[in-house]
Amino acid sequence: MQSDVRFVEGGVTAPEGFTANGILCHIKESRKTNDTALLFSEKPCTAAGVFTQNRVQAESVKLTRKNISDGRMQAAVANSGNANACTGSRGAENAYRMAKSAADALGLSPDDVIVCSTGVIGQQLPVEKIEKSMPALAAGLSKKGHEEARTAIMTTDTHYKECAVQFTLDNHTVTIGTMCKGSGMIHINMGTMLGFITTDCAISAQMLNTALRESILGTYNCVSIDGDTSTNDTLTIMANGMAGNREITADGTDYDIFLAALNKVNTVMAKKIAADGEGASRLIECTVTGAQDVPTARGLAKEVISSNLVKAAMFGKDANMGRILCALGYSGYCFTPEKTCIYYASGENAQRYFTPGVDDEINNGQQIQVFDHGVPLNFDEDLAKRILSGEAVEILVTMEDGTAEGRAWGCDLTYDYVKINGDYRT
Repeated sequence: MQSDVRFVEGGVTAPEGFTANGILCHIKESRKTNDTALLFSEKPCTAAGVFTQNRVQAESVKLTRKNISDGRMQAAVANSGNANACTGSRGAENAYRMAKSAADALGLSPDDVIVCSTGVIGQQLPVEKIEKSMPALAAGLSKKGHEEARTAIMTTDTHYKECAVQFTLDNHTVTIGTMCKGSGMIHINMGTMLGFITTDCAISAQMLNTALRESILGTYNCVSIDGDTSTNDTLTIMANGMAGNREITADGTDYDIFLAALNKVNTVMAKKIAADGEGASRLIECTVTGAQDVPTARGLAKEVISSNLVKAAMFGKDANMGRILCALGYSGYCFTPEKTCIYYASGENAQRYFTPGVDDEINNGQQIQVFDHGVPLNFDEDLAKRILSGEAVEILVTMEDGTAEGRAWGCDLTYDYVKINGDYRT
């Protein structure tokens, strides 16, 4: 079903009818790159969203959750540099003013605008700067504008994150595009730091919501950088139907094809986030096979990549399987240690997620087993160190408790993570 899915250029503007732009509003005076993005569909969209499970939620999250509840949207505005979180009634007013300024410039109702913010928590958003720049931001909307928008939502990200795919549905070419940001304060649960998905597929709001919630379980929700779930996590999807396919209104072959393509882009973006973790020097992918069910496999894998001791060992290129077993053991998920094996393997080149043209091949396919059915093994420490020295490392955990498989993605823990977050406000 995924064989027809092919990658294309264009990010969020790759689907028919979508344009975007980004501009510098000087929300933080020290910033030199775009800090505000605008995304627009020429036709109204069905829409869905998932949001942070943190009880402390940004004003943009509260407003967008309310706006998107009717399953309709047509635009999104997002700023970086200020999270507009823990800002009270004034923050709520500022979030609405963001929506209204975009709506006025586009001839829409404020209720049809997604609002997202990211950056420092606990500071009032200088929304008047966004309002002043909105006419120019809207006037510059274009198909090439994804290039301006994708950088406008970045904070500590070192790379922009976008992709797009095309596939055939009901004899029509359908496109899904996306962009997101995320580098730190990430332990995703029902959303990512900021993520925007666009598609020209004709699909009902109910099925779009179902697809999004199903897709994130094995993609975005399997990512952790530092164990912190942000106040601003938001992932939205808009579908304008301009591909002309028969509308998806129920489960079936068309829905399955759409979901497979959505999983494809969301998996790529999940890996981009993990590979670009704050201060990270390598991507870590953990795969658990032979678990009793899929939630267990995913939960075990995520516990491993979330462990600070595992992350520190990966930074030190130390093949310490004890830390992996410890993380599996306190996860709360059932498995049998005496039927468990652990391997390290060379992962995909992490840089390929950010640099077009980088080879997709596995780095020599090297692999080493360090634990076998409850017993530690004597292994080649030099080979293990070479495997753990790559920019991507796989931790493979095999079990004999069932047939389920799950993956999770994270990164190592470096000195630079502390440096970045020690002076984040300055």
